Amino acid sequence: MEVFAADRVVLIAAGIGTRPPRRLSEGRIASASCYGELVTLDPTGLVLVRAGSHPVLGDLFRAWGQPLSNQRLSSFSASAGGSVSVFVDGRRWSGSPNEVPLRPHSEIVLEVGRYVPPHRAYTFPPGT
Repeated sequence: MEVFAADRVVLIAAGIGTRPPRRLSEGRIASASCYGELVTLDPTGLVLVRAGSHPVLGDLFRAWGQPLSNQRLSSFSASAGGSVSVFVDGRRWSGSPNEVPLRPHSEIVLEVGRYVPPHRAYTFPPGT
């Protein structure tokens, strides 16, 4: 997942979906006491999803403790007449941002503010 807001790249926090105590190694979650159905281990935007679960983007933002709606993206608000834009694998998502399914190897881009051409693909690390 990539997030762009107010001409900035927004980092996705490491440790979403994990419970303390956590052990960090080089800015990455090396271990945690518990892992949920969706997890971020580093601030790259790579979201790991437990096999057999069917989370949506709204689940990730709730676990992160950040708002997500058609008008709000974390601490950023859409301008008057604007909205949060969502792209999945390079194509515009027309529904609610909260309902985007988190599927294996999907490239999800969220934007508020100036348009940034979304990536259509991402080279995922081996084993993910």
